[in-house]
Amino acid sequence: MAYTALYRTFRPKTFEEVVGQDHIKTTLKNQIKSGRVGHAYLLNGTRGTGKTSIAKILARAVNCENPKDGEPCNECEICKAILDGSLTDVVEMDAASNNSVEDIREIRNEVNFLPTRAKYRVYIIDEAHMLTPGAFNALLKTLEEPPEHVKFILATTEPQKLPITILSRCQRFDFKRISNQDIVKRLELVCDKNNVKADEDALNLIAVLSEGAMRDALSILERCMQDGDNNISIDKIKDLVGIPNLIYIHNITEAIIENNVEKAIQETEKVINEGKDLTNFLWEIIKYVKDILVTKIGKKIELYNNEELEKIKNLADRVSKDRLMNIIFELSAMENRVKQSTQKTIIFETGIINLCVNQETKGLEERVKALENKLQGEITTNIEFKQKEKPASNMKTEVKKQEDVNENSPKLEKKVEETIANIPKEDKPSIDTQGLKSQDFWPNIVQQLKKDGKVMLYANLINSRAVELNDMTIGIEFSNKLNEFSRQLLEKNENKTEIERLVSIACGKQMQIKYIDKPVTKAKNEPKVEKSSKSSLDELQKLGIDINYIDE
Repeated sequence: MAYTALYRTFRPKTFEEVVGQDHIKTTLKNQIKSGRVGHAYLLNGTRGTGKTSIAKILARAVNCENPKDGEPCNECEICKAILDGSLTDVVEMDAASNNSVEDIREIRNEVNFLPTRAKYRVYIIDEAHMLTPGAFNALLKTLEEPPEHVKFILATTEPQKLPITILSRCQRFDFKRISNQDIVKRLELVCDKNNVKADEDALNLIAVLSEGAMRDALSILERCMQDGDNNISIDKIKDLVGIPNLIYIHNITEAIIENNVEKAIQETEKVINEGKDLTNFLWEIIKYVKDILVTKIGKKIELYNNEELEKIKNLADRVSKDRLMNIIFELSAMENRVKQSTQKTIIFETGIINLCVNQETKGLEERVKALENKLQGEITTNIEFKQKEKPASNMKTEVKKQEDVNENSPKLEKKVEETIANIPKEDKPSIDTQGLKSQDFWPNIVQQLKKDGKVMLYANLINSRAVELNDMTIGIEFSNKLNEFSRQLLEKNENKTEIERLVSIACGKQMQIKYIDKPVTKAKNEPKVEKSSKSSLDELQKLGIDINYIDE
């Protein structure tokens, strides 16, 4: 006898056997008992939630010779014929491969014939959203006013792709994701009937990995049963689905939180020596840090046993929320660099070490406050010294045409770098996330760029403002249209990445920025603002760098 997959072997044969979806089962059973069955149904929901199973049960229930409380008996000739697929009055069609106008026209011609044995001719159209526009149009009239002996059941995972004219002709039922508790109960029943012993933690892990899909859960269980061992443990499941050993993820995360460079190097070497995929491994670390953050907020997380949950809680107690957010941002950026690099191992190792070295240490907040005051004085002193040391004529740059701008811009940047070269790098303050989280965070970001010595960026952004374009994008508006030099400077990858990082920290989530050449709306009595390019150069002059601007 041919082998049958678990999800087919244990497919429900009655409404009562369907896992979850009580709101749908009750309604359909009441319709069948009262004789008020509709002519067209639309079953919508994610994969593995029972759409096809309920469609098959409904097809049997409306044709059953001896229905019991709205359920098919599965014992009469009609029910048995439908179950073994020999009854031609129940037609199952896969719209993914039969989606043409000709396929629907064939159905439209068939509906005029009476059923051969059953009471109703039932058409089950799976993946209905795959039908072509022409096929939908051909189905419209038949779906609206089919013969009395015809029923349509459409199933789809993407109802938004169906025309509104089709949706309005069907009774729609939305399937919910199946709860983990219901999935575990069903898995226990399957294990019992197959003489398989499974740990409770293992079944819980399968339920979480299935993401509310009963079919996926049975498929994972089936893979675990096929090695000949009737004992299923959580480690066995992790090996089969490719989840990295949690001890590596925990140890590296702990090293980052403790700023323990030596431990981080040792753990990264273990991961690299075992040949783990670094991109996937980084993603697992990001998810682990996210789970620590969720635990710190006070919400319950799944997928872990009691011992692992205790470790996560211990880490959550030793780190701040802002620190966890910053680690997630840095790891995400590192993941992108690893994907694009041909030297993935080097990027991975240096990235982990950098996270340990550059993260906040004990008492850093007090040190930053002192350094901010010291830095402000050193910037002023150094600029005044440079201004006196060099004649003004040696620092002037003429901006005439586009060619001159492109030629002189590297020299201009070099002069700015020389101006701030004597400021000790270790004394530059880190980002003041508390200040950036206020409503007027943009001025704080611009000032932060100035404090960090990014004078060119500061000068070009001084007369701009931030506006929210959508949930993921912040627009940067300028007083007037940007000139080519300013645009090239702001569009530089490292400059744009730095601004997006500061904006993301201020907003508390990953954000993108977009430069907008749109005048800022001014108040009635607000003084006129000069051109953005001229204003940017004026700001440089204020900092001690003389620019001779020639406006053509």
